[in-house]
Amino acid sequence: MSIQLNHTIVAARDKAASAEFTAGVLGLEVGAPFGPFLPVQTANGVTLDFMETEPDRIVPQHYAFLVSDEEFDAIFGRIQDAGIHYYADPAHHEEGSINHRDGGRGAYFDDPNGHNLEILTRPYGSGG
Repeated sequence: MSIQLNHTIVAARDKAASAEFTAGVLGLEVGAPFGPFLPVQTANGVTLDFMETEPDRIVPQHYAFLVSDEEFDAIFGRIQDAGIHYYADPAHHEEGSINHRDGGRGAYFDDPNGHNLEILTRPYGSGG
């Protein structure tokens, strides 16, 4: 069996609000609760399991989502419609811009807990 990422826990102040935010922006569904988790599953089967955590224990993480050009357009449209600040870089210096790394497009934005979310249309190092 090849090794695959199955799930990761996403620390949140409010797991329902955080799961709904991420699912809504990405155009995904929030799944049924599973124990203390509220899952959002991606197309490749990886699940983001949102779990409530004390606010002072949340350490911001980075979550990158490889999307098609059409999905990028839809997601980016939802980001703009919602008035979410977005950036061309992970350090959030280039506000209001997207990047064109490897011949694709990419953007970064924060979720309600300070996690740095990224959408990109080409994997890093793929050329382009």
